[in-house]
Amino acid sequence: MKELDPMVFLAVFQEMLGPMLWVMLLAAVLAVTAFVALLVRERGIVSRRLVRAELLGLLGGVVALVIMAKVSSSGFTDAGGPADWFLIALVYGVGLVATTILTYAIMGWMSGKPRSARA
Repeated sequence: MKELDPMVFLAVFQEMLGPMLWVMLLAAVLAVTAFVALLVRERGIVSRRLVRAELLGLLGGVVALVIMAKVSSSGFTDAGGPADWFLIALVYGVGLVATTILTYAIMGWMSGKPRSARA
């Protein structure tokens, strides 16, 4: 494979996740939109809320690894080379960031009133 084709990645993820791929992509778009709208509304990031969201993000990374192990035919003991371990770290990182963004947005919109970014 001499060049990267995004359609190949789409086909692989569609095969692995089935219809859940589209649900996850829609959830990601909605989470980022809610996060950006919250940042605009509050004119910054509330540090206390961010720390709580990051703590939940650690759990989200673990959940992403569990989902990866369920949808793939191999487990963590099959990881042999650096590329395998890089992919495992990448999946954990994406799960951590996605969960952090989602929980920050949910906590912000559930709080009701806009808070100052300095709080």
